[in-house]
Order: sequence, then C-alpha cells, then structure tokens
Amino acid sequence: MDPNATRRGGRHPAAPRSAVAAIEYDCRIMSRKPLVDPRRAREEIAQSAARLIAEDGLDYASAKRKAARQLFGDTRVAGEWLPDNDLIEEELREYLALFQSDTQPDELRRLREIALDWMRRLAEFNPYVTGAVLNGTANAHSDIHLQIFTDNPKDVAIYLLNQNVQYDVSETRHFAGRADVETLSFLWRPRRDVDAIGIHVALYASDDLRGAVKADARGRVARADATALRALLEASNAPSEPE
Repeated sequence: MDPNATRRGGRHPAAPRSAVAAIEYDCRIMSRKPLVDPRRAREEIAQSAARLIAEDGLDYASAKRKAARQLFGDTRVAGEWLPDNDLIEEELREYLALFQSDTQPDELRRLREIALDWMRRLAEFNPYVTGAVLNGTANAHSDIHLQIFTDNPKDVAIYLLNQNVQYDVSETRHFAGRADVETLSFLWRPRRDVDAIGIHVALYASDDLRGAVKADARGRVARADATALRALLEASNAPSEPE
C-alpha cells in the first residue's frame, strides 16, 4: 500500500456554509486576470491544489502537479511558478473553513483519537504523529501518519503481526531528504460500523529524532509525541470562552 494513497470510502460531500461562500470561492479562481507572473500562478495552483486535497484526498505533491496540469495543460511549469507547501496549507485551511466547517472538526478529532490509541499501543517504540492529523487539516479523506524512532524496527513488524494486523511494506522519503525509510501501512476499522482508516508507520532510527522535534520559525512542529497530541485533543474538547 502506498503510504500516500488515499483511503477509499467514507467520503463526505463538500458542505459550504452558504451558497454565497461557494460562489465567492469559485470566483476567486475563475474571475482572476490571466496568469502573467509567477506570483499569480502560485496562488492559482495553491487554490486548486487545496480543493483537490480537501475533496479528493490527494497528497500535497500530487495535488500540486494535478492543479498545474489543470491550469497549464501539458506545458512544463518552472519551479518558480509552483507554490510551496506553506501556501497550499494556507489555502487548504481557508477551503476547510468555508466548505467543511460543520464536519471537519469532528473528523479531525476522530482521527486524532485513533492516532493516540495507536501511539499508546506502540509506546515502547517511541511513536510520533505527523502530517494533517497533527497540523489540524485532516478530514474524512485523510490517513494517519506515524513515525517510529527505534533501533529495533523488526520488533514493530512483529508486534503488528501478533495483533493480527496485515500490513503492506513500502518506502517513504526520509523527512530530512536523505534516502528512504521502510513504512508499514494498513487499514484499521475501530468498529464494524465505521469506515476503515489508513495508517502508515514510518520506521526511523533512534538517532533520527535528534533535532527533529524543534519548532520552525513560525513555531510549528513537524511531529509530536502522545503527550502533545493528547493536549491538542483536550484543548479541542474544552468549552469555548463566552464572548
């Protein structure tokens, strides 16, 4: 199973808060002036990519390529015309707020609860959560991505087999950009009456964790342990302050 593959089933239709919101969003894309400079092209591609991620469950790289093809056809697009992931994430958050605000928070909470459950199961292997489940942009189309930092990766595979979990083995690009790491992917159904969730467990060496949990210049972390994920869940469950 490709760790970037989209989980089948459980798709929720877009739920705009109003017809006006839908029209406004489409107009942002359709009524712009022709693409004449890299900045405008990046914006257009980012908006289209955000829609593809939210509605079809594409990963960032696939959504970016498909969005570029939709706008430019088969013409090769220079790197300076492509948006970075930060811009796509910004557009994705706006899209989710406009179209999925009534469903996405509950879907995110459910995925975080499942991720935390599996991090407890895999606690001896030092698990961290990453991706959309961590940064808050996950929805019904999202998979759970975990990273294990251990010097005994075979023990993780043995543990899953002992739990009767059938997994596929693939490779994921190392987050530091060097080589690939083995990844175990499987479908997990918490209950029979719910759709299966794709879970991907990337196996890293213990030394890879050094410096890997530092926040970036904007205060964001790329991965979080169970304690941090539990805090996010508790914060989302806390009653909001009255205005």
